[in-house]
Amino acid sequence: MSYTADELIAARRAKWEKTNSIETDKRFRDAVAKEIVSDSVLLAEIKKNPEKLVELVFVVVDKNQKTMPFFFNEVQKDFLARLNKAIDDFEKGLIPEISMLVLKGRQQGFTTLITAYQLACSILNRNFQGYTLADVSVNAEAIFQNKAKFPYSQLPEVLKPTEKFNNRKQLLFSKINSSWAVDTASKDVGRSRTVNFLHGSECAFWRNGIAKVQAAIGEALTRNCIKIFESTANGFNDYERMWSSGAHINCFYEWWRTPEYRIPIISKKDRKAFLQKIDTRKEWIWERLHWLKDYKGLSTEQLFWYYNKYEKYIDKTLIRQEYPCSAREAFLLSGKNVFDPEILMWRLAKIPKPIKVGYFSYDYDGLAIRNIQWVNDRNGYIQIYAVPNQPKITKYCIGGDTAGEGSDSYTGHVLDAATGVQVAHLKHQFDADQYAKQMYCLGMYYKQALIGIEANFDSYPIMELERLGYPNQYVRTVQDSYTHKTEKRFGFKTTSLTRPTIISRLVTVVREHPDSINDRETIEELLTITRNEKGRIEAPEGGHDDEMMGLSIAHEVREQVVFDNEPIYSSRQYQFSAEKKQETKQDYGEELTVI
Repeated sequence: MSYTADELIAARRAKWEKTNSIETDKRFRDAVAKEIVSDSVLLAEIKKNPEKLVELVFVVVDKNQKTMPFFFNEVQKDFLARLNKAIDDFEKGLIPEISMLVLKGRQQGFTTLITAYQLACSILNRNFQGYTLADVSVNAEAIFQNKAKFPYSQLPEVLKPTEKFNNRKQLLFSKINSSWAVDTASKDVGRSRTVNFLHGSECAFWRNGIAKVQAAIGEALTRNCIKIFESTANGFNDYERMWSSGAHINCFYEWWRTPEYRIPIISKKDRKAFLQKIDTRKEWIWERLHWLKDYKGLSTEQLFWYYNKYEKYIDKTLIRQEYPCSAREAFLLSGKNVFDPEILMWRLAKIPKPIKVGYFSYDYDGLAIRNIQWVNDRNGYIQIYAVPNQPKITKYCIGGDTAGEGSDSYTGHVLDAATGVQVAHLKHQFDADQYAKQMYCLGMYYKQALIGIEANFDSYPIMELERLGYPNQYVRTVQDSYTHKTEKRFGFKTTSLTRPTIISRLVTVVREHPDSINDRETIEELLTITRNEKGRIEAPEGGHDDEMMGLSIAHEVREQVVFDNEPIYSSRQYQFSAEKKQETKQDYGEELTVI
């Protein structure tokens, strides 16, 4: 008599529920294994769906350290259904690759599942090359020992291929040229390998970042490689960018979909008191529990489990990272954000589209810029959110950050000096002279706006604006170290004293006036800025702080904007270099359009 895999899985489950004996289960697994190797139809069914081999003959150690059959829970079943659909869609040519992201709470069983799936594939298929990358070496070894080597050791002998290696990092089956290995994610990992199944475990916590690891292992991946990146959130880093890109199959799993995440309240009195607090108390945790009860329909046992988890944390905000209720919350409230992420996400949902996008064209004879014109170009590097107002009382200022240490882009932020509203944004990988000329045009367009450019790493744009005769640059006061006389210098100098000061001002702006920021790229960068272990404000590894510094400088520059008849500091006043003849009349003419 022939059986289907599903019939045998159901029989195994029924026997386990009846006996709860791992010895009885072993005898059942041995019998099933003989059936698999003797029934070609059953074997073909399992090869097509390797996860069926897992439920037929794999065991797992549960959270109570009890060995038991590996039956899938709800979230594991859901994920496998999505994986099988992705494989089917790829084979039909409906998607270009199989790349899945799993965002989840703690200990929902995905590393265990994906490891078992790869192990099943390596047993069932020739030339299968599976590879798991963990965040740190101790976790890599734990994955191998606990989630691969032990389940493999418990398999019926008839199903085990001939081994060539069985060490602490790899299982290699020589006769079928199939293997599964685990390693630590590094910038040099995976070179000289061929991989057709890649599993990134807790990839949001990879020390080298996902981008560098992808660059290292990219050439090793086959065209049909299945790529699964699973992790809890860790702020706005590479993993969040992958999630937001739309280039992957995103799978988010709420903590309450894991059935063991519940605690019964035995006493009726305690149960009533707990539910009454949910309905009446206003602290964050009770508001959250109220929402989970009334809008998500969670049981009292689930609510009590969540509350107990919350109470055990010293840092109460960790509950939202470790057991998120939405993907947005997972990224938003993990990491040590400098700028209020909830406010920024609120603003991100409401930011306006630019009025126009493009750049400035101009005539340049080597001495002066003339005939400035705006060029509409949807791929341009300047976004205009508000055109210059006509009343003379409206003043503007511009803060700029050069492509210095830790950065690769020049930025410029134009503010209405009176309100602090961001009216234009510039970002590009210029040469320094090109940046200076675009900033010149941008400043002239906004009524000779006061321009303050960061002077630490590249003072050339400041000197170029001076040479071109730009009439309104930010001036700082410095003391000569030899004569001790004070001097005036153009540009903003970032120091260990000024940097935290201007960033703190920007933190206040974000908190009190988030609607003053109009540029999406600016907000997205601010969401990534965190404090490191020493308290220093910085971008994540591989990230940038160009936007933060440019906008911070712009708000610092506002303090020097003159709103009355007092003279302004200019190149002509201080005669820092030979004065160049400059036409004051500017022609913006008709707008040009690049199609």
